[in-house]
Amino acid sequence: MAKAAWIFSYKTKKNVTKDGFIETTKKLHDNVISKEKGFISWEHYQHNNTWIDYVLWETYEDAMNAMKVGQGKIEARDFYSCIQLHTCRSLVSEFIKKY
Repeated sequence: MAKAAWIFSYKTKKNVTKDGFIETTKKLHDNVISKEKGFISWEHYQHNNTWIDYVLWETYEDAMNAMKVGQGKIEARDFYSCIQLHTCRSLVSEFIKKY
């Protein structure tokens, strides 16, 4: 069971297609994020032009440590070049209780 989550919301740039963005995100997932200690899953949700990502981790420490894994990686650069950075909001949240 996941003990921590990254929760991100953001809007993509006007010239970014849904399929193109998913392809870019898959590369970041496959080559960088999914290889990190404690990674469980990454889910995309979308409402209008706002994307919401839930990335689950085994521990809060794993989630925090992975926050910097993309630095200097082409996949992360490509991902961030697709989004409107001023719209990006993020949380690293620790699991408390499931009902």
